Amino acid sequence: MYLNQVYWGHNTYGVETASRSYFNKSSADLNLAEAAMMAGIIQAPESYSPFDYDKVTDKTLKIAKERQAVVLARMRELKWITSAEEQAALETPIKFGKVTSFQLSRSPYVTNTVIKELTKRFGKDALSKGGLRIQSTVDTKMQAIAEDSVKWGHQSVAYSADQMALVAVDPRTHFIKAIVGGVDSQKSEFNRATQSLRQPGSAFKPFVYYAAYASGKYSPNSVINDSPISLNDGTAGGYSPQNYDNTFSGSMSLRQALATSRNIPAVTLGQKVGIEKVIDVARIMGIKSPIPPVISLPLGSVDLTPLEMASAYATFANNGWQSEPTAIVQVSDSSGRLLLDNTPKPKLVLNPWAAAALNDSLQAVVNGGTGKAAALGRPTAGKTGTTSSERDVWFVGYVPQLATAVWIGNDDYSPLGRGVTGGGTAAPSGEIL
Repeated sequence: MYLNQVYWGHNTYGVETASRSYFNKSSADLNLAEAAMMAGIIQAPESYSPFDYDKVTDKTLKIAKERQAVVLARMRELKWITSAEEQAALETPIKFGKVTSFQLSRSPYVTNTVIKELTKRFGKDALSKGGLRIQSTVDTKMQAIAEDSVKWGHQSVAYSADQMALVAVDPRTHFIKAIVGGVDSQKSEFNRATQSLRQPGSAFKPFVYYAAYASGKYSPNSVINDSPISLNDGTAGGYSPQNYDNTFSGSMSLRQALATSRNIPAVTLGQKVGIEKVIDVARIMGIKSPIPPVISLPLGSVDLTPLEMASAYATFANNGWQSEPTAIVQVSDSSGRLLLDNTPKPKLVLNPWAAAALNDSLQAVVNGGTGKAAALGRPTAGKTGTTSSERDVWFVGYVPQLATAVWIGNDDYSPLGRGVTGGGTAAPSGEIL
C-alpha cells in the first residue's frame, strides 16, 4: 500500500508511475542501481530528484547518487547485498526517462489553484496524506500559450508594470483551461489570478449595462447623454464623474457609450437602475468579493480577482448559463473510488434577451471601440479596463468557446504611467482567445 501511494516527486504517486517517469520502465524491471536510487529519494523527492524540471543535470544527479549510495551502504550493512554488488550498483550506468506528469515546477500556478480548491473541499489532512488522483481541467497546450502570452506581454509593455495575470475559462463548462498568476513563478508563486484583489475599472461596466437591459427599459440602441453631471454622495460639492479624455460627447447610443468606454453614461445608468441592482447582478454571476454600494461602482471601484472576472464574462459568453468555476474535473482515491465529480450542472441565471443585447454591445468594443487591438477576425466580445490612477489595466474578452481575463499592474499598487490603457496594453495579450 505504501509503495503504491507514496509521493515520489514531480506529481507522481506510487512506485509504478514513478519508475516509468524516472527510468522509462516498469518497477518490476528495475535493476539494483535504479531501485536504490528510487528508494533514496523518497525522503525528500523534490530535493533529491535527479531531474531539474525534465532534464538530468550534474548537480541533481550528484545528489541522487549520494542518496543511492546511502541506500546501498545500508543494504550491505544488513547483508542484503554483498560489497561486490554494492560496488557494481554504484558503477552501473543509469538511463533516465523524463517527467511524464503535469509538473509542480513547470506550472506552479496550476498546482496552486488545484491545491487551494482541494483543500477547501477535503481539508489539509486529506491532501497531505496523498493517494488522491486528480484530473485537472487545464489544457496543457492552452496553458503553454497563456504562459507565453504573459511572458511576451510583460516584455512588450512600455510602462513600469512588474506583474501580469491571465485566466481562461470555457464558457460552456466554466472549467479553467489556463491560469497564470504572475510573470515569473520562480521569483513569486503568489497567484494573482486567484488571490490578488484589484480594481477592474471600466471592465466592470458590463454588469451595469446588463442590469439596464434586463430592466426592460433599455436596449443597445437607447440614447443616453454623455454630458456633465453632479451627484450627491454626501460630500461637499458632490460627485462629478469625468471621462478618461476629459471631454463630453453628448447624445449617443448605449452600444456606442460602452464601446468607447464613456464614464458618465455608465454612472448615469447605475443611478437609473440602482446600485443595489448592479450588485445583485454581480452576485448572481458568481462574484463573491465584497462590493461597496458606492456611486462610483459602475466605474469599477471594487476589488475583484481575475478569475472572478473571467468566470463572470464566461457567463455572458454562454448567454446567461453558469456553472461554478473549477480547476478540477474529478478526484478519486488510490482504489479508484470517485470522491468528487465536477461534471458541469449549468443554470440559467441571466435574462436571455438582455444577455444577447450585452453580447451585441461588447462586440462593438472589439469591432471599433477601445478593445479593437484584441480583434481576431471573427465575432469577438470584450471590455477594456483602466483605473483612474493608472494602477490597473485590464482586458476581459470572449468567443463562445473561451473567456479570458488579462490584468497588468504592480504588486505595490504604484501607477503604471500616464497614457497606459487596457485597450493598448492588456487587449493585445488577450489573443489567447
